[in-house]
Amino acid sequence: MDSGNEQLGILTRLEALQKAKELGVDLIEIAPNADPPVAKLADFQKFRYEEGKKERASRKGESAGGLKELWLSPRIAEHDLKVRLNRTEEFLKAGHKVKLTVKFKGREMAHQELGHRVLQEALTLLGDKVGVERDPKFEGRKLSMIVGKTKGGIKSQSESKESTNAKTEN
Repeated sequence: MDSGNEQLGILTRLEALQKAKELGVDLIEIAPNADPPVAKLADFQKFRYEEGKKERASRKGESAGGLKELWLSPRIAEHDLKVRLNRTEEFLKAGHKVKLTVKFKGREMAHQELGHRVLQEALTLLGDKVGVERDPKFEGRKLSMIVGKTKGGIKSQSESKESTNAKTEN
């Protein structure tokens, strides 16, 4: 029943349907907008299965490289911060970007500098393994920053801007 990769050339619609009937397969339209339209002789169920398989394979790679979020507190203990940062490194190795979020509760909003200090300490502890994708920014009662893996120890955006400004001044 396999028609192989044999090309039949340009046929009329009726000729193509007749050939499909002779071979006991379906006539599948591949490119309807082409001139002339392109069709294929194949088993339709098998064709759908193969197409679905290709689609699933292409979707498989999409999940890697997503965004993971880790929550921190402005009063987080150093050990707890290190544990969270170890998790951050695992996510980065898996190819994800990580959103570090400091959540403020109640009157903690009066001391927003504590949140900035926690994120700075996190960057210091992570070292040159990460680069800042998005600088710290407030979203309601949350201060968040996105970090990603660096290639060869590339500096964060803010550090690279400062070093560029320093070079242009000399």
